[in-house]
Amino acid sequence: MKIGLVLEGGASRTYFSCGAMDRMLELKIYADYVIGVSAGISFGVSYSSRQTGRNRRIMTDYQHNKQYAGIRHLLDRKNKSYYNLKYVFDDIPNGLLPFDYETFDGRKESCIAVVTDMESGKPEYIELPADREFTALRASCALPLLFKPIEINGKLYMDGGVSDSLPFEKAFSDGCDKVIALLTRPRGYIKGYEKATPLVKLAYKKYPEFLKSFLSRPENYNNSVKKLYELEKEGKAFVLAPKDVFGVGRTERDPAKLEKLYEEGYNECKKAENELLKFVSQ
Repeated sequence: MKIGLVLEGGASRTYFSCGAMDRMLELKIYADYVIGVSAGISFGVSYSSRQTGRNRRIMTDYQHNKQYAGIRHLLDRKNKSYYNLKYVFDDIPNGLLPFDYETFDGRKESCIAVVTDMESGKPEYIELPADREFTALRASCALPLLFKPIEINGKLYMDGGVSDSLPFEKAFSDGCDKVIALLTRPRGYIKGYEKATPLVKLAYKKYPEFLKSFLSRPENYNNSVKKLYELEKEGKAFVLAPKDVFGVGRTERDPAKLEKLYEEGYNECKKAENELLKFVSQ
């Protein structure tokens, strides 16, 4: 039985998933395959390196820091991103809060980041090496308008959520028999028109296929959620979603609000743990 772990993005809302993943690690529930989008996979690597509580430390010790994020980093010509790329993807994992590369490199499961090709507008799925710059994670997290495109092997990429927000179909196509899906929106959420769409159209007019994927994202996302819940009824998916996100938006940095969402994830997983353990064992 091959179990996949599918991680939705959502920037700061992904702390719900961090809480759930920490409880999964305490229960020794280790997926055979991990795939995620944006902050989902950025935090998901700590699950694959078996570092319980690491994401929570990022939340409590670093995310509120002015060095972590802010408009000044977006306006910095060397950074051009709302998040301080060097601080988030270098200073923290390679110094302040060390990432366990040895355990990650020795993992048995696949660990895949979803990115969107700027030219084709299609998703690409990058098996993660533990490179010290986390380039694929930077690309998967590169939200339109808030990040610059990230170059990998001469090609430009941005947020994987633009083209495949819930990559459970990729998990099944790669041989998973069941998936655990950690969502960052409550059940019943329906994605609508993005308020920033006019700005996105202007900013990325040189990339028509990317824009096409961006504009079709709400419909594709809502269809994916519907399919996921159908798989849940069939016993092929186990879905954990927050009952409430407590007003946490993408760029929320208030430790108290983020802690509340983290606890929501931890407790939702804890309440469902008997069913989850049964799901992964059958």
